[in-house]
Amino acid sequence: MKPMALAAGMALALGTGPAAALVEIDITRGNIEPLPIAVPAFAGNGADAQLGADVAGIIASDLRRSGLFLPLDPATFTQVALGGDQVPRFAEWGALNAQALVTGAIARQADGRLRAEYRLWDVFAGQQMAGQQFFTSPENWRRVAHIIADAIYERLTGEKGYFDTRVVFVDETRQTGPEPVRRIAIMDQDGANVRYLTRGTSIDVLPRISPTGQEIAYRSTPIPQPGKPPASQPRIYLMNIDTQQSEPIGDFPGETSAPRFSPDGQKIILSLDTGRSANIFTLDLRSRSTTRLTDELANDTAPSYSPDGSQVVFESDRGGAQQLYVMNADGSNPHRISFGEGNYAQPVWSPRGDLIAFTRIKGGQFGIGVMRPDGSGERILTEGFQNEGPTWAPNGRVIMFFRDTPGSGGGPELWTIDITGFSEFRVPTPAFASDPAWSPLLN
Repeated sequence: MKPMALAAGMALALGTGPAAALVEIDITRGNIEPLPIAVPAFAGNGADAQLGADVAGIIASDLRRSGLFLPLDPATFTQVALGGDQVPRFAEWGALNAQALVTGAIARQADGRLRAEYRLWDVFAGQQMAGQQFFTSPENWRRVAHIIADAIYERLTGEKGYFDTRVVFVDETRQTGPEPVRRIAIMDQDGANVRYLTRGTSIDVLPRISPTGQEIAYRSTPIPQPGKPPASQPRIYLMNIDTQQSEPIGDFPGETSAPRFSPDGQKIILSLDTGRSANIFTLDLRSRSTTRLTDELANDTAPSYSPDGSQVVFESDRGGAQQLYVMNADGSNPHRISFGEGNYAQPVWSPRGDLIAFTRIKGGQFGIGVMRPDGSGERILTEGFQNEGPTWAPNGRVIMFFRDTPGSGGGPELWTIDITGFSEFRVPTPAFASDPAWSPLLN
């Protein structure tokens, strides 16, 4: 799916001055009290009335799942479908404890395009803080809602949002056989618009999305067929998301795993079984030449670049147990950063560069945690039966992971949690799902 063409204009006046400073969220503090915000249905005529309610619902849902906002119950609203130049009755919204208010309208144009506009209001000051309008094709209405939510998030927090993004993951559809069909899928970050990228004729896992959001790397293993020779080794494939055309990259003699892109998108870093152990290599996507970064008898795997590309975090059992290590991007100066109890795995560097997410296994419990790149400040955000595979939202404030539900008929599901550990939400998927990887912002 190509990014949609949006004609965006600041056609609505932007509020400035002291009023804008009255409503804001200081996201540098821990345990943030969510900001009460009202998002009534956008105004719309005829069939667009339901679309206006749907757009407002997506905006409210996006903001709620960030953990920073508390959208109020629409059943309590005394003003609805506020659009155009209509000024809200601020006293009524203040009585509901709303500190911020979002109003908007949806309308079809003569040329068939959809026009969507919104305004963000400071309820206490009674002034507009932001406003914008968009023109696009009607099928892109969900993206417009996510873009508006991003704009509100940025205006009230001072940081980029993450709602206009996609997630690639492994769809695990259960069938009558002993193993599920595993295929790569892509969806909006809220679970909508699922599209399957592979057919499930192989075991496709570990999808990772490129910095441009246009390609994915993943590992594919042919499924053994009865009466036929054993299946070949797993291979790493590169796929164009729009065309769904894929090709194997490299022809390695051993098993390959854990592919990730470099920040500039020019390389893949991965783990390769050399026969005696697994070590870390890079593959130049232009020349297809490989460079070895580690040469250990121990297993080094799950590498992830820092956002500036200067360092790599990885997991290794070179000290006798699974722990996290950081080295320079050329493989020099490897040093251990995790020293807590249990085993540490699946490290992923935050896009902000300030934290590394990881999975910790201790006493049969799987925890998703974060620590600073020097290993200090370790915090476990959530812990349970089996939590794995952390991936960062592009603004570095939210982590998605998968959780395997214990018991008969259970399977992995996708969840999100913010870096304070206070807001946890399940992401709906058509079937069981694992191995998520978050895209950069689409717009």
